[in-house]
This record gives sequence, structure tokens and C-alpha cells, in this order.
Amino acid sequence: MADEDRCTITPLAEAVEVEVFGGKAAQLGVAIRCGLPVPPGYALSPRVVEAVAEDHPPALAALRRVSAELGIVAVRSSAPDEDSEDASFAGAHLSVLAVSGHVATAAAVRDVHASGRLAGAVSYRATMGLDATCRMAVVVQRLVDAEMAGVLFTRNPVTGADERVIEASWGLGEAVVAGLVTPDSYRVARGGAPLERRLGDKDIAVRPGSSPGVPTEEVPVDPELAAVHCLGDAELAALDALATMCDDVYGATDHDIEFAFRDGDLFLLQRRPITRA
Repeated sequence: MADEDRCTITPLAEAVEVEVFGGKAAQLGVAIRCGLPVPPGYALSPRVVEAVAEDHPPALAALRRVSAELGIVAVRSSAPDEDSEDASFAGAHLSVLAVSGHVATAAAVRDVHASGRLAGAVSYRATMGLDATCRMAVVVQRLVDAEMAGVLFTRNPVTGADERVIEASWGLGEAVVAGLVTPDSYRVARGGAPLERRLGDKDIAVRPGSSPGVPTEEVPVDPELAAVHCLGDAELAALDALATMCDDVYGATDHDIEFAFRDGDLFLLQRRPITRA
């Protein structure tokens, strides 16, 4: 049974235990079970992650099957004490996007595992009064090759106002969350009515890489495209509806959501509570 635990990769919909699979995986699992638009994926417990890091053959074989099923994936950290109301770990642990093939997926899992021991993550754990040892779980999820992507707060994180605050740009959401662009910003009333739109400086987009060994690349955005808002009324209404669905699923807690649009469809990529200051 112990060896089986090291090579059993769990569908996200079944990743119910936060203390095993981490907040990110467990919250996505809840979303899938409740019918929210989450890309398919799997959760790797810390034991499986450690087995992959140690090149354990059965664990690598299980990961190979997942890679073949999902195609191009995003590999994200999901430590058990990550993505809570008190500790988000945003930017402290690694995410690897546009990973193709089982060899690259295994390497990405090892890199995410190692990121729990980086100085920034260790310092953050100490600041938050958490255990110094990181038990790293991982989410492997089909990549949405986004036309537009970004973040949505269901309460204004600065003023506390009961409104949606959205930041978005062209391409993958990494351009927004990593601060590579000044994104378009929006304030939307509960119910979907736009309150404010501010045009950003979206001169580059992050896209899946066009050559082997380059998972993602920064590409110039056409000036005409950069000069218009990337989200229209239809997208803002869809995001407001997603926020309402998250209220129904997760309760009254305010939400910090990462999203992506592709071919008119909206996808929920991550959800965490808005971290308290």
C-alpha cells in the first residue's frame, strides 16, 4: 500500500483533502464537482511528488499516462498550507506553463517540488509562522491557450467595496500575475453592470512556445489590438456570473480568481480566498 500511495495520481474532482492535496487542488476539485468551468487535471500528493523527484519508476509511469491524456499542461504548486485566507504564497512557489510530453512534465514537477525550498518561500513561511518544512503537492492541468486572461477579485481589495475588480490582458494570464504588462482594469457592480474601464499598456503577450525547449515566450501585441480593451461587455457579464457561482459554491468568502477565455468560453484556472492583509 505504501508503494501504491507513491504512484497513485488523483483526478482533480476527487482531490477532497486539503491537508493532502493542498488548497489549490481541493478548491478546484470542489469547483469541478459543482459544475464550474475548470480545465481537466490531476492532483499529485506530496508522496507522489517526492516519488517523481526521486525518479521512482511507477510514479513516472503514472505521470506518463496523465501527460498523454491531457496534452499540453500547466504544472502548479499546491502545498497543503497554500491558498488560504491567511497565506496565499502567491509568487513564492513555482508554476510551469505550456509543458509538453511526459519527460518535460516530470521535470516541471521536480522544479515545483524544489521551489518549496527556495529562499523566498522559506522566508514567507517563517513570516507567516508556518512549519519550515514544505510538503509540496502539485496540480497538473490541461493548459488553456488563452486569447485573454487575468484575475478577478469579488471584492475591491483596496477599498473593500462590494464590487468586482478585474485585471486582464491578451494571451496567457502570466503576463498579468507576473507584472509583465500594465493590464486593462475594470470595476463591475454585482450583477454585471460596468462601473469603470481603464486601458492598460498591453504591448506583449505570453504565449505557448513555438520551438522545442521553450515552454512560453513573450511576443509583441499588434498595436491596434493593444489600443483596445481586451474584455467587452459579454466577457464582463460572464465573469460576474462566475463570481456569483463561486459565491454559491464556496459561501460568503470573497474570491481571488484566475481566469482565461478561449473561443468565447470562460475557464476558471485557480480560486483562493482573498488573503487578509
